[in-house]
Amino acid sequence: MSKDPQQTNKTALEAHSSAALSGRQVGWAAALLAGSVLLSRLLGFVREMVLADRQGIGPATDAFSAAFQIPDILNYLLAGGALAIAFTPLYLKKLKEEGEESSTALFHSVLGSLGLVTVGLTAALWWQAPAAIDWQFSDFDPETRLLTVRLTRIVLPAQVFFVLGGIARAVLMAHGRFGAQAAAPLLYNGGIIVGGLWGTGIEGFAWGALGGAFAGAFLVPLWQIRSLVPLGFRVAPLDPAFRTYVLAALPLMLGLSLTTVDEWYERWFGQAIGVGVLASLAYARRLMMAPVAVLGQAVATAALPSLAALHAEGRQADLNGLLARTLRVTLFGAVVLAGGLMVLAGPVVRVLYERGAFSAEDSVRVSTLLAILAWAVPGWVTQQVAVRAFFARGEMWRAMLIGTALALAALPIYALGTQRWGAPGLAIAGVVAISANAGVTLGWARVRFGGPALGPLASTVLRALLIAGVGGAVAYLWAPASPGFQGALLELSVGGGLYAAVSGAGLLLLGDRDSKQALKRVLARLKGRRGRSFSE
Repeated sequence: MSKDPQQTNKTALEAHSSAALSGRQVGWAAALLAGSVLLSRLLGFVREMVLADRQGIGPATDAFSAAFQIPDILNYLLAGGALAIAFTPLYLKKLKEEGEESSTALFHSVLGSLGLVTVGLTAALWWQAPAAIDWQFSDFDPETRLLTVRLTRIVLPAQVFFVLGGIARAVLMAHGRFGAQAAAPLLYNGGIIVGGLWGTGIEGFAWGALGGAFAGAFLVPLWQIRSLVPLGFRVAPLDPAFRTYVLAALPLMLGLSLTTVDEWYERWFGQAIGVGVLASLAYARRLMMAPVAVLGQAVATAALPSLAALHAEGRQADLNGLLARTLRVTLFGAVVLAGGLMVLAGPVVRVLYERGAFSAEDSVRVSTLLAILAWAVPGWVTQQVAVRAFFARGEMWRAMLIGTALALAALPIYALGTQRWGAPGLAIAGVVAISANAGVTLGWARVRFGGPALGPLASTVLRALLIAGVGGAVAYLWAPASPGFQGALLELSVGGGLYAAVSGAGLLLLGDRDSKQALKRVLARLKGRRGRSFSE
């Protein structure tokens, strides 16, 4: 028996309406994802601690970092890291205008057709891995290149799970369900930890990455989506629905972005500096990316469905308003976190990494790079949120052209930084490039869409810099500096506590309205939960 068309349209509209979350709902969806990312980053720290303890800094960890280069490039070419960006607006549009059957057919076509392409390309790259590694990492010695090839072939199939699971998670998020997205990074990092502890040498970490990708990125979302949308695979590369998706995703496949190529540049230029540089940059980068993921990635992921829905409803002023409020809150937090990460880089690295094969000299190398990379956090967070102004409106090509031009223009900056100052220069180049990228993206969004307003954002940055400066000075002057793990832990605890106290007071005194309201909502929520726990 066929469905009543009116009932089908009603269901589709209800689903679409549920996807258009309110500002508060976006905040709590972002809080769920931020909590997941925060927990995942904590697991990531455990993962890095295990890696540092077992392997330290050397050829094996250089090879482990380089082994992800080919998989990362494949993921980017398939828009795997941006599936929700390309897929969600299109899916929501079909759901609203044509109903559930049309949106489900799109899901099945993309899942089957893109899955077949992913499997084919993965197999080809697995076969040609030796040539690709020799071409990209020619400064590695033969033994390190051989190890890189072996590790690459282990982690490469994970891209199949990332791509297929990413499509399913995009559908779930379009319906306002973020559980699978929240679970994916937890299981992925957990898999790497288990592999590193139970496996043999550096290969154990690679096998753990593959297992974590299968469980977190693939199995969980496909299991969860069964109760929402019929699960099916349809290999139909000529299907109009799949062609529509490809055209929407093509800018993301063809274009470049500094948020992607920044790590590629670090690996390409870093491997020529010397042994251990790739590993040192990787350790520092993963610590820097923790606040980026908690703020930028989580908030941008949660906000995209609502921004896209507001655009579909023609509510451009509301879209600009939601984007501006989101940017102010996240940018304030990013600047404050960057200041704290710079001041506390030394004790953070010593507490997390300095044990086993990871020496005191290694701590100095990594903490120096981390103190520099900390100031890339505001640019990263701003870029991830601001570019949604284009993605939500389906203007992928403009975002691609801007990103590609800036990524190519930044290449000489990385080369110059490496030539002049080695690894620290490479880190400085990354900070300069991503900050400029974020500024251009914001400026072009303002010109193109009339929002967000740049004056209030500049005011937010200045307020946050003042607060971070005062907090950093207090932490630097009053936190005790002592040798050993206990001394680093004391320095981190006291310094972090002082910085947090000064920053909190500064927010209440000098913070903008949106940041203050965000803090008050969080405190009220925490107070409400505590009250319920006492009453129970």
